[in-house]
Amino acid sequence: MSRKLKTGVIGLGRIGQIHLSNLLYHIPNAEVVVASDVSDAAHEFAVDAGVKAVRNAEEVIHHPEVEAVVICAPTPQHVPYTVVAARAGKHVFCEKPLDVSLDSIETAAEAVRENNIKLMLGFNRRFDANFSRVRSLVQEGKIGEPHIVKITSRDPAPPPLEYVKVSGGLFLDMSIHDFDMARYLTGVEVTEVYVKGDALIDKRIQQYDDIDTAVIVLTYANGAIGVIDNSRKAVYGYDQRVEVFGSSGVAKAENNTPDNAVYFDGEGGHSALPLHFFLERYEKAYRSCIQAFVDCVVNDTPSPVDAHDGLMATAIGIAAGISLREGRPVRLEELTGKLQVAGSRLHAAP
Repeated sequence: MSRKLKTGVIGLGRIGQIHLSNLLYHIPNAEVVVASDVSDAAHEFAVDAGVKAVRNAEEVIHHPEVEAVVICAPTPQHVPYTVVAARAGKHVFCEKPLDVSLDSIETAAEAVRENNIKLMLGFNRRFDANFSRVRSLVQEGKIGEPHIVKITSRDPAPPPLEYVKVSGGLFLDMSIHDFDMARYLTGVEVTEVYVKGDALIDKRIQQYDDIDTAVIVLTYANGAIGVIDNSRKAVYGYDQRVEVFGSSGVAKAENNTPDNAVYFDGEGGHSALPLHFFLERYEKAYRSCIQAFVDCVVNDTPSPVDAHDGLMATAIGIAAGISLREGRPVRLEELTGKLQVAGSRLHAAP
């Protein structure tokens, strides 16, 4: 067995606890040295798992045994902790988004480059077996040249208003996964975004300049078209589907359900509803995602989801917000001259 990577976890909310548990119980070439959070309940969770708990994130970063940090703190702390960790020579796994500002993301990317450490972002859906298979079919040329990409992402219920206030909005909180998936499935950059959306589920979120329902049209550098539909409330469960249609065929992934049995009676056909929420739907993907990070550090291979991926997903999200407010298509090149996307194709990813 290869050596074990010694890690520290920053932030023990819902996602932090998932990563901590996976590192402890499912990643054989990793161990957790220390974890930080300000919550007493989070400390109790860590201690019960046999992990030392501290309150200061920098204690995790500067712990002499820690080689890599897993950042699950609130988004405004992602870049500061990434920069501090990079300067300390520690590798970084950071939850999405890296930041909601392109300049801040570039600051983190510069620190990563200057200190020669690895940064991986937690776009876990790339590691879902179904979505990964669709990408493979596209990359292998099985569907020919991609023409249309369809992504459906609908939550079973909207988040609390207290969460909406600090979430960064639909595009940078929820849709950002779909923006990354749009790039990942095709291997081609997005150049333009056009959005129609509204608060159709809960009008109260309008006070935070947010929406809960959107259709997003993407234009790719090769001329292909993408369509994403988002909703904060699908009464039948967590609706997660993708499709890539091309010149020679189509590849698609449907919802995961508890079983695939279908029965018919006098009223029609009946089948199981989709798995209810992301913790169920992406349980294995979370595990595969953090395993990929550990492997890329231990084996000194490139990060499968790097700062550029974070930059582009956030750029699409920012462009979506502008499009919604101004009612027009927005080209990504409007945001900053740093985005060299026209005609470009992504590097290899899993």
